[in-house]
Amino acid sequence: MGIPMSIDIRDAGDHHVAAAEAFAILHEADDIFSPYLPNSELSRLNRFELTLETMGELFMEVHERASQFAALSGGVFSLHTASGQWDLNGIVKGWAAQGAADRLRAQGLANFCINAGGDVIAAGTFEPGKAWNVGIRSPQSPKHMMAVLALDDMAVATSATYERGGHIIDGRTGCTAHGFSSVSVIASDLTTADVLATTVFAMGSKGPRWAAERFDCSVLAQTENGTFIDAGDLRRWLAPAK
Repeated sequence: MGIPMSIDIRDAGDHHVAAAEAFAILHEADDIFSPYLPNSELSRLNRFELTLETMGELFMEVHERASQFAALSGGVFSLHTASGQWDLNGIVKGWAAQGAADRLRAQGLANFCINAGGDVIAAGTFEPGKAWNVGIRSPQSPKHMMAVLALDDMAVATSATYERGGHIIDGRTGCTAHGFSSVSVIASDLTTADVLATTVFAMGSKGPRWAAERFDCSVLAQTENGTFIDAGDLRRWLAPAK
């Protein structure tokens, strides 16, 4: 997926096999959904070599989830680029990482952290009685944190402009979204957090409350002028100040 991904397992024992199976899920997602790999299912769909009727089961699973979010958001979340090509990047990373986490749990693991390019699944605890601390970096500087979260069996995803510039599209207009510099969403699973971070960013000022009221999540956002906006029970997840 062109981003660093890591797994930190805190359960006792040797878990190389379980980790390998989790990483295999991430590689499989890349093989199916990458817009950069010429033989991925998505690339072949965009070249009209495949149709939705001939796509694989996993592609259609993600397509269905993405379509649901597109409908619920009134078209803000889109399954296409501005030029009309299929693009499921707004959901695939979270979905794939969540699948990797589910595989680890199926192998009996309870305490681990998956970091998918800055989007995080924090399962169980870092140490007995100690939640995972997850930093949300400031859009102005990677050396400073907007907040530090204490997460236990939760996920957080961030959409921002500080690394890739203005790359988030409002599906209603096909234009680059403006208004926020960073949006982070905390939810019980990374699929939901990933989609909502993108959707809230594209939706603008109404997005944080819209997401919190409909999806039982928490949102921390910073506008382009530096104003902070939060919604949901954000304070529940803030790590105690040191």
